[in-house]
Amino acid sequence: MSPVDILILSNGPGEIATWVRPVVRVLREQLGDERSQLRISVVLSPCSNATGKEAALVRSYPEVDRVQPPEHFFPFLLWGKTHENWDWRKSGAVIFLGGDQAFAAIIGKRLGYRTVVYAEWEVRWYRWIDCFCVRQPSMLSQVPPQYRHKLTVVGDLMADVVEGVEGRRQKSEVNIFPVPPSPCLPLPLSPPPLTIGLLPGSKAAKLSQGVPLCLAIAQQIYAQRPQTRFILPVAPTLDLPTLATYADPSSNPILNKLGGVSAQLLMPSPDLSENPVLKTSAGVQIELIAQFPAHEFLCQCCLVLTTVGANTAELGALGIPMFVLLPTQQLDAMRSWDGIPGILANLPLLGSAFAKAINWLVLKQGRLFAWPNKWAGEEIVPELVGELQAAEVARLVLDYLDNPERLEQMRDRLLMVRGQLGASRRISTLVARILNC
Repeated sequence: MSPVDILILSNGPGEIATWVRPVVRVLREQLGDERSQLRISVVLSPCSNATGKEAALVRSYPEVDRVQPPEHFFPFLLWGKTHENWDWRKSGAVIFLGGDQAFAAIIGKRLGYRTVVYAEWEVRWYRWIDCFCVRQPSMLSQVPPQYRHKLTVVGDLMADVVEGVEGRRQKSEVNIFPVPPSPCLPLPLSPPPLTIGLLPGSKAAKLSQGVPLCLAIAQQIYAQRPQTRFILPVAPTLDLPTLATYADPSSNPILNKLGGVSAQLLMPSPDLSENPVLKTSAGVQIELIAQFPAHEFLCQCCLVLTTVGANTAELGALGIPMFVLLPTQQLDAMRSWDGIPGILANLPLLGSAFAKAINWLVLKQGRLFAWPNKWAGEEIVPELVGELQAAEVARLVLDYLDNPERLEQMRDRLLMVRGQLGASRRISTLVARILNC
């Protein structure tokens, strides 16, 4: 084939981890690793949920050749030149994996490339986009009949974050609800020692509440089950010293409202193969897992306590039972809404007041936040919302641990609703077809 460029448009940390990563992996697998023939570039657009380290995360993907951070996005959108003045090959495709679908139409037109949009919930700009990869068949009715030929049902990209799933895709083509990925299969529901995962988030707003609440819950559980092992997979955009500040009451004053359990960061000796830990005042140790993705560690967990976000989709795809924690002690913590609510919640000075009002209204509506619950249209994993108290959450966790059949039922439901595997391969096949590869 003649040399081609693939430009991927994305934005937030969730999209980068759960959409971009599986797609670029399969693109290289299917279309080849010869960079003189296939070059993959990623351009990031601004996102209210960003941490500022998204570009570094994408650069860590070996399949990607070039990355432009979000601060340079709008000059590129308006004038067509990247910050580093990239060159573009004659043939190529623009793949939309997060942001505003209009960006793909504009940039594709300017570069003269075919456009492919992954649409999770809505199909927009269908007159100007060449191909849509949609999550579910019901989305076909969103466009007039004369444009439906542009839509291909590919399944849920979030299900493809599971490592090792590629080798099972042929089976999943005929089975919408395939068996769970191989890393999880041989592990018992309550492995010795009992392992509980903690996912408090990656941004300051979530970490300020999530870290102290998780520490307090862990300490309550440990008091009843001292054999329990706790692990905390650290987000790739977060460093350990920064994480530790959220366990320190001198730098995180809200800690005292969420159980008052502090912890210190302990680094292992260089000659040991141990993980760093956060050690609480009562001696509970939380292992910090730096490996990304941490699927092999998460698959050892009988249960995970997590905040909202793409992590709930990963856990659901892995079939790992979870409790989703939404503490409201700091009601303005959630500011990652789309559209006008997100703009208002992130305004200087007035943003906090808008965030509190918006979050109060959203929580009052009783909407579902965890991805598996959204997929199912009902609560299959508990969403604990309100001024959460560590002792109450710990009692609920212990009740599930004492009744493992409830965890088994939750796992079965997660595997049923996680979505058809193989979306990234179907997207790659479509891209190869339009590029004539």
